[in-house]
Amino acid sequence: MFAFGNLFMTLARMLDLILEVMWWLILVRALVSWVSPSPFNPIVQFLYRTTEPVLQPIRRFLPMTGIDFSPLVAFLLILFLRGFLVRTVYDFGLQLRMSG
Repeated sequence: MFAFGNLFMTLARMLDLILEVMWWLILVRALVSWVSPSPFNPIVQFLYRTTEPVLQPIRRFLPMTGIDFSPLVAFLLILFLRGFLVRTVYDFGLQLRMSG
């Protein structure tokens, strides 16, 4: 069972890394949006392509105001997922590893 435990522990670490990278990408996108960047800039295009699939569904549930609160909600969701889901998967893997 230790192999399955290692598998779940590794999946938890990978998920944590993905969520951390997404957190940073959303933060950089929010900061860049304050300076009105050129939409033709490849870095800006990359930021929008990678973060829009996360932010767009959140915008559907938020009321339309002059300020986009979707990055803030995304940060809260990422914190929840890192604190609950990642730790749960990691602890499950640890239990499997110890029981085998």
